[in-house]
Amino acid sequence: MNTEDSKPYKERLVTMRARLRGDVSQMAYAVLEKTLMQANGDLSAMPIHMADIGTDNFEREFTLTLMESKDRTLEQIEEALERMEDGIYGVCRKCDARIPKTRLNAIPYTILCVRCAARVELE
Repeated sequence: MNTEDSKPYKERLVTMRARLRGDVSQMAYAVLEKTLMQANGDLSAMPIHMADIGTDNFEREFTLTLMESKDRTLEQIEEALERMEDGIYGVCRKCDARIPKTRLNAIPYTILCVRCAARVELE
């Protein structure tokens, strides 16, 4: 894919990267702030009931899992931007075929064409 064709995808990837970085930062701040308040002995934020403690732990674990997922997506976005620089963006990593623009519109950081992605899911 030439530079002109990849320009809209690059803009989308850069926008996605900025948004995800902001999301991850906010989540990290929320988890860290709550943990610091508890460590400092701020009992006003500390749940009293055992069920509340369980809920807080679940929410913290859920947030950490979301952060991990967003981190993986950020890595994939960075790799896609590197592939653009290397001139191999839009080429399937498994079969070297061109990835259709409709797939790139849906998942601009994909490394696989639809056929290869379906095979990977079946494995």
